[in-house]
Amino acid sequence: IRQEMNKKVDLNGQFLIIDSFPVPVCQPIRNYRAKIFRGYANIGYKATKKIYFYGFKVHAIVSDDGYILDYVVTKASVHDARETVELIENTHPSNYYLLGDEGYLGKELHQQLKQMGYELWTPYRKNMTGAKKHNDHQLM
Repeated sequence: IRQEMNKKVDLNGQFLIIDSFPVPVCQPIRNYRAKIFRGYANIGYKATKKIYFYGFKVHAIVSDDGYILDYVVTKASVHDARETVELIENTHPSNYYLLGDEGYLGKELHQQLKQMGYELWTPYRKNMTGAKKHNDHQLM
């Protein structure tokens, strides 16, 4: 249904945003004792909060207007970059610029997307060479 809706929606923006967010199913203190969703969910790490959680992770690709083009629900331990290509292949966006966070850094992913005709922009980590200039918010 979503793929058919995507064909009918007129996306005027230049960019697509790709990101993920955690869906914890219990408090962190119960991570190793949780019985709910055993075999489906697992333990992941939320770097921004520096906390482990038990549950799932939703990976989504969204237009700059806020329209959700596609999403995938995975185990919590699945890395953000792992689902990127699948999300793009499912949506076939005409926008060729993707914005992602530091979770999408990596030469292999950038090269793979470039071969598909997409440009991925991610901020550099603070300790990377040229990070201060690359991450300058006035340039964005």
